Amino acid sequence: MVECSDPMIEAKGLSKFYGPFIATQEVTFAVPTGQIAAFLGPNGAGKSTTMKLLTGFLTPSEGEARIGGFNMAEDRLKASGLIGYLPENGPLYNEMTPKSLLKYLGQARGLSRGQLKERLDYVVKKCSLDDVWGKQIGKLSRGYRQRVGMAHALLHDPQVLILDEPTSGLDPNQTFQVRDLIRELGKTKTILLSTHSLSEVEAVCDRVILIDRGRIVLDGTVDQMKGDGGDMEAQFRKLTSSK
Repeated sequence: MVECSDPMIEAKGLSKFYGPFIATQEVTFAVPTGQIAAFLGPNGAGKSTTMKLLTGFLTPSEGEARIGGFNMAEDRLKASGLIGYLPENGPLYNEMTPKSLLKYLGQARGLSRGQLKERLDYVVKKCSLDDVWGKQIGKLSRGYRQRVGMAHALLHDPQVLILDEPTSGLDPNQTFQVRDLIRELGKTKTILLSTHSLSEVEAVCDRVILIDRGRIVLDGTVDQMKGDGGDMEAQFRKLTSSK
């Protein structure tokens, strides 16, 4: 496990059981400020479950999740205030527009009128939402819906970003823009990024945490993920169940 003296994201022995089924078991890692960590694994390996445990959407069967030092089980409101979370296929209000939805969410978070205007101006630019700002979300493409979700995650200027497949459904130009944004945000924020794209890992990440069958099987640098042969895809296959 990578040593981390001042972690912003901490998983300490996180386990989630559904009867005899083990979703995650003793997942432990920590991510400091200013690091972009890739969270990799095959489908069903426990990535989304771990992210839901870290963000408080699920309660662990064992272990604990901490964000900015706050225990998610004991100080959920304080911990949640530090997080911007983009779930995979996150729910959106289809009858609302991006403008009305984000304004509503900002007000719900207690942003002042001045803060809200500043943050709305920021996310509409960074997430390239100008063309659909006043259109119904239900009529938007998957790529635009994904960008609305990203805008929601960034709206309150969180210290921690937990992003589940942030470039899913985006075209190559949009993917480039989002990756560039993630690199920029990673200079000052802590980012845990789940992705199936190994090229995305090389493009934006400092570190790789690989999970398989609910357990961490690698926690190291991108070069370590590539292995001796310098082939990340081959190393992925070697370390996971798909052989």
